[in-house]
Amino acid sequence: MKRIKEFKKMFGVEGALELKQLKKQYRNLVKEWHPDKFPNGGEKAEEAEAMSRRVIEGYHFLVSMAPETKEAQKEEYAELTTKSGIQDLQHKGMLLEITFLNGDTYEYFGVNGQLFNKFLNADNQYRFAKRKVFNAFPYRKAKSGTSDEEKPSDDSK
Repeated sequence: MKRIKEFKKMFGVEGALELKQLKKQYRNLVKEWHPDKFPNGGEKAEEAEAMSRRVIEGYHFLVSMAPETKEAQKEEYAELTTKSGIQDLQHKGMLLEITFLNGDTYEYFGVNGQLFNKFLNADNQYRFAKRKVFNAFPYRKAKSGTSDEEKPSDDSK
């Protein structure tokens, strides 16, 4: 939840995320913090480089959580959470990261340690997640299992 609030503050977003507003703010921030604005280098150029990376990260993060993005992925998410099993899970702070059998990884925000312990100790973790996690917490797709696969290298030459 901390990252969500931090990025919303950076982009001046209050309430619901709107892609049009995000895109406009993103362009303004990129113009403001573009490293090429500081050709002499120095501290300002380094600060601009770091801030530029942060702006890009924040934009991609917020776009992945926007209602329009979730709506576009709704069918895929519903199928994934009803038909695929859980391959791996990690919990840190209030963030739960679940990797499904197809390789897709989703982040769920606001999952406390007590709920995570119940999740770990549940007789059927998948059923528990369907009831208590999948649609109960803000989430975003963090990694795609299909596009992140490594291509085999051609070392035979």
